Amino acid sequence: LKTIEKAGELKIPFTIGILVGIGESWEDRINSLLEIRRLQEEFGHIQEVIIQPFVPKEETPMENKSPPKHQELLNIVFFARRIMPDMNIQVPPNLISKLIDFLLAGANDLGGMSTVTPDFINPQNPWPNIEKLDKKLGKEGFDLRERLSIYPKFVKNSDYMRPEVEEVVKELSEKGDYLE
Repeated sequence: LKTIEKAGELKIPFTIGILVGIGESWEDRINSLLEIRRLQEEFGHIQEVIIQPFVPKEETPMENKSPPKHQELLNIVFFARRIMPDMNIQVPPNLISKLIDFLLAGANDLGGMSTVTPDFINPQNPWPNIEKLDKKLGKEGFDLRERLSIYPKFVKNSDYMRPEVEEVVKELSEKGDYLE
């Protein structure tokens, strides 16, 4: 928490999340979300909250642990949205099924997906095909849009960028129409 607070003091845009399914209780999850909200209210530097499901990996101490169930993840996304109504809530589209359920529950970001590189953290779970995903989401009324790793709110406020990168970031943002 001290690192996140220090980043807030320094006005460094920050991505944070909770890993679901590693043995934490519901109380732990809710308390984590409440603490994230407190940090955001105090410093205003948190860009997004990732709700990340645990994925067991072979040859690790937790290889036989089951990942969290669909409804369990859906519930925590729902609570994250209620606790932080204005926050970007991200879910990884390569680690969850029934993506539309999560968007309806309150997620509004799918994180970084690449047509060039794998998910280096979960290489056994390839990224979805972006064109197919865009069509699927469009049919359900959702708009898949590319964005920079820094959110538009922070691009618009130069307090969150060093002068050396501000011009380049703003130029990229304007080219890609990322400021909406």
